[in-house]
Amino acid sequence: MSLTPPPTTKSTAASTGILRVCGPDANGIVAAFAQLLYGHGCGIIDSENHADHEAILFFERIHFDYSQMKTDRHTLQNGIEEVCQRFSMQAPQLDWGDKRKKLCVMVSKYDHCLWELLLRHRAGELNCEIALILSNHPDLKEIADSFGIPFHVFKVTKDTKAEVEAQELALLKEHEIDLVVLARYMQIITDQFCEAYPVINIHHSFLPAFIGGKPYHRAHARGVKLIGATAHYATADLDEGPIIEQDIARISHRDEVNDLIRKGRLLEKSTLVTAVKAHIEDRIIVYNNKCVVFDG
Repeated sequence: MSLTPPPTTKSTAASTGILRVCGPDANGIVAAFAQLLYGHGCGIIDSENHADHEAILFFERIHFDYSQMKTDRHTLQNGIEEVCQRFSMQAPQLDWGDKRKKLCVMVSKYDHCLWELLLRHRAGELNCEIALILSNHPDLKEIADSFGIPFHVFKVTKDTKAEVEAQELALLKEHEIDLVVLARYMQIITDQFCEAYPVINIHHSFLPAFIGGKPYHRAHARGVKLIGATAHYATADLDEGPIIEQDIARISHRDEVNDLIRKGRLLEKSTLVTAVKAHIEDRIIVYNNKCVVFDG
């Protein structure tokens, strides 16, 4: 007896979104959002939450499938906002997942972080579009050209800083940039820049002990036993913004200055990519100059 295969059904490509919420800790928040999504025909793919007992705050990230949604986006968004109001939560952060984030990378002369971002992006590890690269020097243009990414040079002086930054911001707006990444960009950006776009910066973790030039040389002279890298959101307080990711490497008496620099650059590359990946995957919630970074 032959078996007739069941009729095939047309598959529906999954449409997935990410909801992030933050507010006063209270009973029933998880259930309220789960019931809301279920009622609209959405399925929860994964969910993670965290309670800061000292701050009495609750954080949740929900990755959900809305391909079989019974209503529309506007109706679901209204429902989410109603739940947030009921629990006195902040405005929800909702990404429908149908548009890749567009990045602008800003560099100077150091190329190691730029290479890492471009290669990881080419390997498919960063689900975004690197739309353009800005620099205050022409040195890294060949790298940008080899990846087919527009490269713009803006010479910056103390007298022209405001004018040049206005031109840069206009270019970012034209390209509809979502995130700016300072990949060892050796210029201070203004408060207005940080207010216009989320900006991720990378630097060594010697601060505040070794501020200024040649930190690895001075660290070697002091005989440090640990070096590190810190990726954080840039704010008006320069290197004091919310920390996203950090990493360290041990140093011994056998390590020379070049060894410290080499190990430091490895840390900077991996730490920056980890932070950028967390941002573009909507895994970060910022509060009280800190970050909740959900698992990837």
